[in-house]
Amino acid sequence: MTQNKQTVQKYMDGFNAGDHETILSTLTDDVIWYMPQFINLQGKEAFDKEIANDAFTGLPKITISRMTEENNVVIAEGAVQCYFKNGDLLDAVFCDVFEMENGLIKKLTTYQMNK
Repeated sequence: MTQNKQTVQKYMDGFNAGDHETILSTLTDDVIWYMPQFINLQGKEAFDKEIANDAFTGLPKITISRMTEENNVVIAEGAVQCYFKNGDLLDAVFCDVFEMENGLIKKLTTYQMNK
């Protein structure tokens, strides 16, 4: 597994464990996270606030079904499940596009669709 793929795996593992420090250690200081119609933020501080999104409770369950890499871009496809505070289940599939810089995540574009 390449360094970039290892970084992406570490990032996902951090989310599954609820480990902010691990997640933040995989990001550049000026990281961008873009999720069309939902998220458009920049910087570790803004990213950290979104990790602990108040709409959800507990830890997510993220599974990766495929990861590919070319030219410092890692694409991860998978599924995520987590609960909203109101008890509803978020059950979705995703495709994350990670643009990497020096082994860290510089930009993340998330495409997500509920099942």
